[in-house]
Amino acid sequence: MTASTLATFPSLRGQRVFITGGGTGIGASMVEAFAEQGAQVAFVDMAATESQALAERVAQRGHTPVWWRACDVRDVAALQAAIAAAQQELGDFSTLVNNVARDDRHTLESVTPEYWDERMAVNQRPAFFAIQAVVPGMRRLGGGSIINLGSTGWQTKGSAYPCYAIAKSSVNGLTRGLAGSLGADRIRVNTVSPGWVMTERQIALWLNAEGEAEIKRNQCLPDKLKPSDVARMVLFLASADAAMCTAQEFKVDAGWN
Repeated sequence: MTASTLATFPSLRGQRVFITGGGTGIGASMVEAFAEQGAQVAFVDMAATESQALAERVAQRGHTPVWWRACDVRDVAALQAAIAAAQQELGDFSTLVNNVARDDRHTLESVTPEYWDERMAVNQRPAFFAIQAVVPGMRRLGGGSIINLGSTGWQTKGSAYPCYAIAKSSVNGLTRGLAGSLGADRIRVNTVSPGWVMTERQIALWLNAEGEAEIKRNQCLPDKLKPSDVARMVLFLASADAAMCTAQEFKVDAGWN
């Protein structure tokens, strides 16, 4: 499919969107997808070179320039300061996408308390504190959409990343634990759980002949998942078309799980 055959969401035009980990991979695809919808996008990422190139690419295509800042989300104060700075410059955000994560491989035996804390500081903690930072603005706007990126890896019993699996399994708890209290303010909270998405990192580090066979064996659909496939679901959940969708998990995994 080409961009001309995909949906346009008029409700996203002019909306302000904040994305964590937006510089590369699935996050970068979401930045571009929201920009193409006419949204004002802000994001944070540690990958400064890639983030700047993304910002330039968006501008060259004639879209609203993106706001971005290099930020280590393990530093909660820095993350919340970046969100505050973006809000001050752009205005309150109607959409938050908690995307940042790293599925680094490790074994049960190798995990120390320090490694555990560091993995949770990347894969679990930023989502909660990003939500805490944007909710006051969403209340001022009269509503909003929070989209937490989960994973189907733990649901298919992936064993190469126990700390990542634990962190990602908690995403549905975060979503359902906040959807009730925030719903009174018309703030929707949902999870999007991707399958094995073929980002540059996944292809470079882990896609081999065995992985190709696993995809063929487990996916219902034959095509490999792309970052843009996940971005399309996120666009829908951010839009007014999803006005009555909250406290749910939406899987984009080609039928694997």
